[in-house]
Amino acid sequence: MKKYLLILFLFSGGSLFAQTPDDALRTAWFTQNGTGRNTATGGVMGSLGGDITANHVNPAGLGLFKTNELVLSPGFNLNNNKLDYRGSKNAVQKNNFNYGASGLILSSSSNTKRKWTSSAFAVSVNQVANYNNHIQFTGYNNVSSFSEKYLEELTKDRADTNAALSNYIFGSSLAFRTYLIDTISGPGGAVTGYQSLVPLSTGVNQSYDAITTGGYHEIAVGLAGNMDDKMYLGGSLVIPVISYNRELLYSEKDATNNPNNNFSSFEYKESFSSRGIGVGLKLGMIYKPTDYWRIGFAFHTPQMMGYKDEIRSSMITNTESYAKTVSETSDNLNSGNPGKSEYNLITPYRAIVSASYVFREVKDTRRQKAFISADLEYVNYRGSRFSAVDKSDQALVSYYSLINNTIKDYYKGNFNFRIGGELKFNVWMVRLGGGFYGSPYADANLKANKIVASGGLGYRNRGVFIDLSYAHAFQKDVQFAYRLNDKANTFAAQTGARGTVMLTVGFKF
Repeated sequence: MKKYLLILFLFSGGSLFAQTPDDALRTAWFTQNGTGRNTATGGVMGSLGGDITANHVNPAGLGLFKTNELVLSPGFNLNNNKLDYRGSKNAVQKNNFNYGASGLILSSSSNTKRKWTSSAFAVSVNQVANYNNHIQFTGYNNVSSFSEKYLEELTKDRADTNAALSNYIFGSSLAFRTYLIDTISGPGGAVTGYQSLVPLSTGVNQSYDAITTGGYHEIAVGLAGNMDDKMYLGGSLVIPVISYNRELLYSEKDATNNPNNNFSSFEYKESFSSRGIGVGLKLGMIYKPTDYWRIGFAFHTPQMMGYKDEIRSSMITNTESYAKTVSETSDNLNSGNPGKSEYNLITPYRAIVSASYVFREVKDTRRQKAFISADLEYVNYRGSRFSAVDKSDQALVSYYSLINNTIKDYYKGNFNFRIGGELKFNVWMVRLGGGFYGSPYADANLKANKIVASGGLGYRNRGVFIDLSYAHAFQKDVQFAYRLNDKANTFAAQTGARGTVMLTVGFKF
């Protein structure tokens, strides 16, 4: 397959900037999450309204509220990942708790004959994306090695041995100090370059194991108005809060077990954490051209986020008789401190058009019999942009310019489609839904999409409602253990599924 531009790790003293296009995708490519009702109907909320999830999708939907509500939505995720790496099959599971849209809605009605017949105010929180997962794969490789990214870095920078020892303390310096990477001697003992001791001609057994935790949380404060039960306008101020942690263990072992080829194995460990907070706006409208139809439009502005990252890393290498077993850690090279970086990220914009048909549309929602609704969402994945906090640091400015150009080449804009409906039997409701989330990758060789099938039950009586749902997301994605400039990159093809159970309990008052 085609080569990919490698975003090299750059280090300066105890700090680093090592963001990649993958980091941008964490805040852009995810399936819809909300209340149990919203989850059961496939995530449709562009024109439906009447659910606290509207505060995070189309705030105009808050305008349909005529009562106050308190809503809580605990949930549970079941991850089942299957990965194929160079013909080797791998499977791993990880389950965890999550939550959906929860919060408070306060509504008010006008007692006078005004066009604005009612309004609603909402404060809510929603887990937009859940990062709790376990990605693990192994396989035989005689084409490339993780060590070559360090070799490329030292060669590209024309690093001398002093630089190789001390300037790349979270990566290449660990490899150099443990003899995974060593010098090439020329005439008179002069250093003419670097070499990897990994014997690619006979191949290595590679292993990648990453456990991630955290989530993309969103606090939303929304306001909506109802104009004569025909037009609904709304907006919400959103505060995204990001927490992401990754514990990575990567290793390569000699596939031949030859004790005399100067390589037995190496193991790289990394502990990475990222914290972010930002601000954005979501604006929307819903219009009823007739009593039965609702047409909706929503626009999510790019969210501006500030991040703080930390990293620690270590390496242990066994080069047999060459240097035996040697280990090194970034703590030893950085006075016991983690590497730190601060930067900004602007997320892609989103646009949603939607339509709903409500059977027996009447003002008394208790007498409505059913609805069917569909959303079409466009996300400009290639619109993510990193920037430096310190604009005077030209190395940082140049680095983020490079990564932004890579994002434009690596990703594309694409569409997501959701459809769902509900049948109502007095106080009980039955719901079904589904969704399709298109690939964010520009390269057709990277097969990726998410298909969601969902369903659930609802109960409403005497001011209390309970919604229980299950959504099953079939996933296709790719996982890279490393990327190189000078070789075609290899990756693990990821399939499997994520199941989401969501329970919502609400009280009208």
